[in-house]
Amino acid sequence: MYVVTDKGGGIACIIIALVFLGTWPALFNLLERRGRIPSHTFLDYALTNFLVAVVIALTLGEIGRSTPQTPNFTVQVHQDNGPAVGFAIAGGVLLFLGNLGTQYALAFTGLSITEVVASSLTVVGGTTLNYFLDDRINKATILFPGVGCFLIAAILGLFLHASNMDDVRAKLGTKTGSWLSKENLLSNGEADVKAEAEEVEMVKGHQPVYKDEEAQNNLERRSLPPAQMNYADRGNSEFLAAVEERRAIKTGKSGALIGGLLLIAVGGCYILFSPAVNLATNDQWHFLKPGVPNLVIYTAFFYFSAAFFFCSLVFNITLLYFPILGIPKSNLTAYAMDWGWNRIIAFCAGIICGLGNTLQFMGGQAAGYAAADAVQALPLVSTFWGIVLFGEYFKSSRRSYIFLAAMLIMFVVAVGLLIGSAGQRKDGQ
Repeated sequence: MYVVTDKGGGIACIIIALVFLGTWPALFNLLERRGRIPSHTFLDYALTNFLVAVVIALTLGEIGRSTPQTPNFTVQVHQDNGPAVGFAIAGGVLLFLGNLGTQYALAFTGLSITEVVASSLTVVGGTTLNYFLDDRINKATILFPGVGCFLIAAILGLFLHASNMDDVRAKLGTKTGSWLSKENLLSNGEADVKAEAEEVEMVKGHQPVYKDEEAQNNLERRSLPPAQMNYADRGNSEFLAAVEERRAIKTGKSGALIGGLLLIAVGGCYILFSPAVNLATNDQWHFLKPGVPNLVIYTAFFYFSAAFFFCSLVFNITLLYFPILGIPKSNLTAYAMDWGWNRIIAFCAGIICGLGNTLQFMGGQAAGYAAADAVQALPLVSTFWGIVLFGEYFKSSRRSYIFLAAMLIMFVVAVGLLIGSAGQRKDGQ
């Protein structure tokens, strides 16, 4: 069995996992904005995610000679390790709930803010739990300042979200009503946003009626998918209206409240799933019988992914027939016929997430799960994709750009501190 044991290898796994885990939500968001039914996407994603776990267990989990302390995958699945398997399954269920909530939260709060809030809650809660579970092998004087930086980044992300929502509403010609939209908070950098809003005479849904003929002709572009618009159109009112018209999940007026509640629930699930895997692979609470080895990372990940896949099947097949949030009804026949690039993208999302989770756990086993929570700086990656793929923050106000830059800087500092806190797990620890 191949095992990463040194701190340097663990850190390398964590950095690669950061890139992978920051990419799959962007693919989810892309498919939702293209109008694909979310349950179709999640079923495809869960299938390839599970296949990754099976392939890794039968390859990396079978390399080399099996030993009593580190048995190969096929040996360990027959051992009496029920409590550890239970923790791995619990971790998979928690990750499923978190990923499902993320999928819907993306529609309400956008890619960047969803990942910012969810990852920051994960670090503040999950990293603290992992630090004590791992017998404090990470350097607390470096680790917890990093946790503090994550918390600051989350607060900056909330301000960024409020500022960006003001910009979006101004572009669409609607009243902002945000706690950041007071007149005395308006900066000169928002002049362009307000100028565009002044062209709108009235709004019906997402269809503004412009005062002049030239602006009215711009409405024709709203029939185009956002991806087919000119690059210069990103961030303007036509682009934003086209996105809302095409997307699968209709957020409605209560979108901010629903999105906020979803983010809190997602954060709670993400806080607990990594400590559950930690307990599955290290048995800190001594539930295993004497002489029974701890679950190796590949066996734990197999059970973890199997639980994730089973929950995904049950819940998302139910959502095909009983959809929520204005999503069209579907069925298994329609799902089976839904082939094309959308399915390939969803398959890729599952593969990327499966590899990212594996690398996170491999890195955590070598350098400490608290340090592995550096992967929660994935907003560094997801914000990049949000800008490149979806035009997030295009033509926003100066205030939004300041919040965006400050948030990203804090994430860079935070990930550096968490990785810098990495320890060396002792044999048998």
